[in-house]
Amino acid sequence: MSHYHAVAWLDHAEAHVMHISPDDVEASIIRPAQAHRHLHNKRGAVGVGRTPEDAQYYHEIVEALKGAQEILIVGPSSAKMNLIKHIHSHDAQMADKVIGVETVDHPSDAQLVAYARKYFDKADRMLP
Repeated sequence: MSHYHAVAWLDHAEAHVMHISPDDVEASIIRPAQAHRHLHNKRGAVGVGRTPEDAQYYHEIVEALKGAQEILIVGPSSAKMNLIKHIHSHDAQMADKVIGVETVDHPSDAQLVAYARKYFDKADRMLP
C-alpha cells in the first residue's frame, strides 16, 4: 500500500482499517477469532471477569496498517489502548508512526474517512 495516512477504528468486535490518499481509500475489516465477552465470576473467584485479549486480532490490525507513514487510532472502548500497548511491545517502529489516539463512537466508513482527513490535515499543518 502506498498511502501515507491510515486510520484504524476498533472496538473488541471488529476493526475498520482505512488507508487514505487525497483521491483514494483502501478499506479492510478485521474481526477477532473469538468474540470478546464478559465472564461472570462467582463471589470470591479470582479473575478480571472477561476473556483475555486476542493478541492475534491486534497483530492482524498491525499488519493491515503497514505501509502507512502516519496512523490515527480511534474507537469507543479500551481496545484502542490495547492496540497501542500491542504496538509498543511487538512493533516499536510502528509506534513512532502513530500520531494520535482519539475516542470516537461508531461512525460510518465515510464519516471515519472524513474525520481522519480533517485530523491529518490539522496535524500536517503543524509540521515545520
